[in-house]
Amino acid sequence: MALPALTSSVIFACMPSDAKNYVDAEIDRLTDSIVNAFSGDRFDTEVATASLEDLRAVTSKNNWRFNWKKEYTTPSRTVYKLSIENNPNVIQGLLCLQVMDDHVHMHLLESAPFNVGAGKAYLGVPANLVAFACHLSLELGFEGNIAFVDKSQLI
Repeated sequence: MALPALTSSVIFACMPSDAKNYVDAEIDRLTDSIVNAFSGDRFDTEVATASLEDLRAVTSKNNWRFNWKKEYTTPSRTVYKLSIENNPNVIQGLLCLQVMDDHVHMHLLESAPFNVGAGKAYLGVPANLVAFACHLSLELGFEGNIAFVDKSQLI
Protein backbone atom coordinates (compact mmCIF):
# COMPACT_ATOMS: atom_id res chain seq x y z
CA MET A 1 0.00 0.00 0.00
CA ALA A 2 1.54 3.29 -1.05
CA LEU A 3 1.30 6.00 1.56
CA PRO A 4 0.10 9.51 0.72
CA ALA A 5 2.41 12.52 0.75
CA LEU A 6 1.44 14.90 3.54
CA THR A 7 2.80 18.13 4.91
CA SER A 8 3.05 17.95 8.68
CA SER A 9 3.49 20.46 11.45
CA VAL A 10 2.56 18.09 14.27
CA ILE A 11 4.80 18.12 17.33
CA PHE A 12 5.22 14.75 19.06
CA ALA A 13 5.94 13.82 22.65
CA CYS A 14 8.13 10.94 23.79
CA MET A 15 7.29 8.76 26.76
CA PRO A 16 8.98 9.61 30.07
CA SER A 17 12.37 8.00 30.66
CA ASP A 18 11.01 5.86 33.50
CA ALA A 19 8.64 4.05 31.12
CA LYS A 20 9.53 0.48 30.14
CA ASN A 21 10.01 1.35 26.45
CA TYR A 22 10.74 4.84 25.24
CA VAL A 23 12.41 6.78 22.49
CA ASP A 24 15.85 8.09 23.35
CA ALA A 25 16.85 10.12 20.32
CA GLU A 26 18.49 13.45 19.79
CA ILE A 27 15.84 15.85 18.60
CA ASP A 28 17.77 19.07 18.22
CA ARG A 29 14.80 21.37 17.74
CA LEU A 30 10.98 21.01 17.69
CA THR A 31 9.52 23.31 15.06
CA ASP A 32 7.13 23.25 12.13
CA SER A 33 10.09 24.14 9.95
CA ILE A 34 13.83 23.62 9.88
CA VAL A 35 16.23 26.26 11.10
CA ASN A 36 19.53 27.21 9.50
CA ALA A 37 22.08 26.40 12.21
CA PHE A 38 24.30 29.35 11.25
CA SER A 39 21.90 32.19 10.47
CA GLY A 40 18.86 31.16 12.53
CA ASP A 41 16.59 31.62 9.49
CA ARG A 42 13.51 29.37 9.42
CA PHE A 43 12.43 27.47 6.33
CA ASP A 44 9.05 25.78 5.87
CA THR A 45 9.35 22.15 4.86
CA GLU A 46 7.40 19.65 2.85
CA VAL A 47 7.36 15.88 2.91
CA ALA A 48 6.81 14.00 -0.33
CA THR A 49 7.16 10.46 -1.56
CA ALA A 50 10.71 9.95 -2.79
CA SER A 51 11.29 8.69 -6.32
CA LEU A 52 14.06 6.45 -7.58
CA GLU A 53 15.47 9.53 -9.31
CA ASP A 54 15.55 11.35 -5.95
CA LEU A 55 17.63 8.51 -4.51
CA ARG A 56 20.30 8.38 -7.25
CA ALA A 57 22.67 10.61 -5.26
CA VAL A 58 21.75 9.06 -1.89
CA THR A 59 24.67 6.65 -1.63
CA SER A 60 27.43 5.68 0.75
CA LYS A 61 29.85 7.51 -1.56
CA ASN A 62 27.93 10.68 -0.66
CA ASN A 63 28.09 9.80 3.06
CA TRP A 64 24.55 8.46 3.49
CA ARG A 65 24.59 5.60 6.01
CA PHE A 66 21.67 3.46 4.85
CA ASN A 67 20.77 1.71 1.60
CA TRP A 68 17.73 3.79 0.61
CA LYS A 69 17.34 2.16 -2.80
CA LYS A 70 16.80 -1.17 -1.01
CA GLU A 71 14.12 0.44 1.17
CA TYR A 72 12.53 1.97 -1.92
CA THR A 73 12.24 -1.41 -3.64
CA THR A 74 10.95 -3.31 -0.59
CA PRO A 75 7.25 -4.08 -1.04
CA SER A 76 4.81 -2.40 1.36
CA ARG A 77 7.34 0.29 2.36
CA THR A 78 7.34 3.90 1.26
CA VAL A 79 10.32 6.25 1.36
CA TYR A 80 9.63 9.92 2.05
CA LYS A 81 11.91 12.89 1.59
CA LEU A 82 11.97 16.10 3.59
CA SER A 83 12.87 19.21 1.65
CA ILE A 84 12.58 22.94 2.03
CA GLU A 85 9.37 24.26 0.50
CA ASN A 86 9.87 25.14 -3.19
CA ASN A 87 13.27 23.37 -3.22
CA PRO A 88 12.37 19.66 -3.62
CA ASN A 89 15.67 18.68 -5.25
CA VAL A 90 17.74 19.11 -2.08
CA ILE A 91 16.87 16.29 0.31
CA GLN A 92 17.23 17.31 3.96
CA GLY A 93 16.35 13.86 5.32
CA LEU A 94 14.69 10.55 4.49
CA LEU A 95 12.16 8.33 6.24
CA CYS A 96 10.95 4.81 5.40
CA LEU A 97 7.47 3.88 6.64
CA GLN A 98 5.18 0.89 6.52
CA VAL A 99 1.49 0.86 7.44
CA MET A 100 0.72 -1.95 9.87
CA ASP A 101 -2.66 -3.08 11.27
CA ASP A 102 -2.72 -0.57 14.13
CA HIS A 103 0.25 1.77 13.71
CA VAL A 104 2.84 3.18 11.34
CA HIS A 105 6.24 1.47 11.52
CA MET A 106 9.38 3.55 10.96
CA HIS A 107 12.01 1.34 9.34
CA LEU A 108 14.67 3.99 8.81
CA LEU A 109 15.17 7.68 9.42
CA GLU A 110 18.26 9.63 8.37
CA SER A 111 19.28 13.25 8.11
CA ALA A 112 21.24 14.25 5.03
CA PRO A 113 25.01 14.09 5.70
CA PHE A 114 25.22 17.89 5.76
CA ASN A 115 22.65 17.89 8.61
CA VAL A 116 24.66 15.61 10.93
CA GLY A 117 27.17 16.52 13.61
CA ALA A 118 28.45 19.76 15.04
CA GLY A 119 28.62 21.49 11.66
CA LYS A 120 25.11 20.55 10.52
CA ALA A 121 23.40 23.02 8.21
CA TYR A 122 19.82 22.68 9.54
CA LEU A 123 18.23 21.91 12.90
CA GLY A 124 14.92 20.06 13.21
CA VAL A 125 15.16 17.49 10.42
CA PRO A 126 14.56 14.34 12.56
CA ALA A 127 11.74 16.02 14.48
CA ASN A 128 10.01 17.01 11.23
CA LEU A 129 10.22 13.45 9.91
CA VAL A 130 8.95 11.85 13.14
CA ALA A 131 6.16 14.43 13.31
CA PHE A 132 5.20 13.46 9.76
CA ALA A 133 5.00 9.78 10.79
CA CYS A 134 2.80 10.72 13.76
CA HIS A 135 0.59 12.87 11.54
CA LEU A 136 0.20 10.04 9.04
CA SER A 137 -0.72 7.68 11.87
CA LEU A 138 -3.39 10.14 13.01
CA GLU A 139 -4.72 10.47 9.45
CA LEU A 140 -4.97 6.67 9.18
CA GLY A 141 -6.93 6.39 12.44
CA PHE A 142 -4.06 4.97 14.54
CA GLU A 143 -4.18 7.75 17.16
CA GLY A 144 -0.64 8.88 16.28
CA ASN A 145 0.93 5.54 17.19
CA ILE A 146 4.26 4.87 15.55
CA ALA A 147 6.91 2.26 16.30
CA PHE A 148 10.44 1.34 15.37
CA VAL A 149 12.99 -1.30 16.26
CA ASP A 150 16.41 0.05 17.09
CA LYS A 151 19.31 -1.28 15.08
CA SER A 152 22.10 -3.25 16.74
CA GLN A 153 24.03 0.00 16.90
CA LEU A 154 22.04 3.23 16.72
CA ILE A 155 23.63 5.60 14.25
